[in-house]
Amino acid sequence: MKKKIFGLIVVLGVVLITMASGHGLDFVFLYPMFMSILWIIGGIYFYYHWETKPGRDAAPQFRNPPLVSIVIPCYNESLNVHDTIAAAAAQNYPRFEIVAVNDGSTDETGAVLDGLTRTYPMLRVVHLATNQGKGLALQMGALAAKGDYLVCIDGDALMTPDTTSWLIAPMIRNARVGAVTGNPRIRTRSTLLGRIQIGEFSSIIGLIKRSQRIYGNIFTVSGVIVAFRRSALQRCGYWSLNMMTDDIDISWLLQLNHWQIQYEPMALCWILMPETFKGLWKQRLRWAQGGAEVFFKNVPKMLSWRNRRM
Repeated sequence: MKKKIFGLIVVLGVVLITMASGHGLDFVFLYPMFMSILWIIGGIYFYYHWETKPGRDAAPQFRNPPLVSIVIPCYNESLNVHDTIAAAAAQNYPRFEIVAVNDGSTDETGAVLDGLTRTYPMLRVVHLATNQGKGLALQMGALAAKGDYLVCIDGDALMTPDTTSWLIAPMIRNARVGAVTGNPRIRTRSTLLGRIQIGEFSSIIGLIKRSQRIYGNIFTVSGVIVAFRRSALQRCGYWSLNMMTDDIDISWLLQLNHWQIQYEPMALCWILMPETFKGLWKQRLRWAQGGAEVFFKNVPKMLSWRNRRM
């Protein structure tokens, strides 16, 4: 019931703002104001409904833990991949393997990964002859993985020791959950732009994800830290290979196939972000174009009554 009420509030708010706007400039200011209020309300509700539950101060424990495969696509990550593998290998979860995919790197990434297999016995490396893109690298990693649950991170991301446990727990508790998106935090802080993004990710994006979780549909998982149920990926045909943003596309594929996506703020992951305006512009432009691609691709499916919530 709460999801229907929350969705109705969103629709009515947008309609009222549109009707009240004398011209487009009003909408530009009123719409973000309305949505920010909605996000704050959603964040408060999420906190009291989920984050204050007993036991939230300790990582989940598992009686019969399933095997989890941590899949790491890497392209020219020779400077970062050692720390990424070390953080992944330090997980407190009792049963896991690491599958690193060298996506045709032109630097020393492949050699570094091969050397790390001698240090970390749970690590296996898949080498692709040429760069094929993150979507195919993830798909190759998923096919090579042995676990029924996949934790996918970027080649420069650092998981905290309990991240895997927090990501897997919702899927074990609920068979309808096909993916759980984690909580990325910025670790690049040498410039003002990097520090601004710290606030963006720790507050704004967190509030948006919490509000979308209440509604029941999440626009996109965080591609840098997300866990999937293998059977859900198989039903969706894994990642599309012709989309600009693999994370947005797989999010919509899962939800259009009636899998739930949940957000777990305790599943922390430290990530690198652009610290120049040029780099940030290229990144956000790619996100916007990728979101538009996914939207137009799925318009016919959204017209179906079964997918009305999308």
